[in-house]
Order: sequence, then structure tokens, then C-alpha cells
Amino acid sequence: MEHQAEKPAAVLTGTAKAGRVGPPLGTVDIGQSESAYIFRVALPGVHQHDSNLRCNVQADGRVNIDGLVRDSSLLNDMRSYEMKVERLCPRGPFSVAFNLPGPVDPRLCSLNFRPDGILEVVVKTKMG
Repeated sequence: MEHQAEKPAAVLTGTAKAGRVGPPLGTVDIGQSESAYIFRVALPGVHQHDSNLRCNVQADGRVNIDGLVRDSSLLNDMRSYEMKVERLCPRGPFSVAFNLPGPVDPRLCSLNFRPDGILEVVVKTKMG
């Protein structure tokens, strides 16, 4: 009798059991203060320096983010690993587009790509 290769199972507990394991690529949170908007975009699998990551904020509040999810093979301790189970975003180009609640001044924009794969951007609202 031939044995089929079994995929490893993940056991979820606590808050992971109650919801998603992690945010899918492109999940967006938007916040607002009196003078600025903040938005955070989940980009799991995207690396700041080798993903051709671009974020374009337009004056009307339109945001376009695009880039590339690289190959999922890993290099760790001088060994190369090939992923056998992949539940994160597959490799290849991606784009995310959304609108902020109002017009902005794209010249007054601060981007921070966090180590946890979250792109965090603060942009000043347009003074009218």
C-alpha cells in the first residue's frame, strides 16, 4: 500500500482559533486625525528591498501600491529550503488600490515599511 504525503496540519488556539491566521495581502486599515490620514496595508511575503515596492498617493486621495512577491524558497543557516505548504500570497506581481476619505497633499507623505510586513503611511489632508 502506497503512502500519500500528508500536508502538515496547523493547530490553532486562542485568538488564532477565533479568526484568521494572518491578514491577506492588501488588507487595509485607514485612520483620520484633524490634519492627516494614516493607512496601514498588510503585505505578507513582500520585502522592502527586493520587491519593487511602489506607493503612489494622488491629490484626490487615491492610493496605488504595487510590487512583487518574491520566490518563497528560504535561505537559513546556509541551507536552502523549498516551501512545501504555502498559504500566504503566491509569488508574482500584485497591486492594491483604494481611496482615502478625502483629498490630500501627496508632497507631505511619510512612509514606513515595518519589519512585520505592514506598510504604514501618514499623509496630510489638503487644506482648503
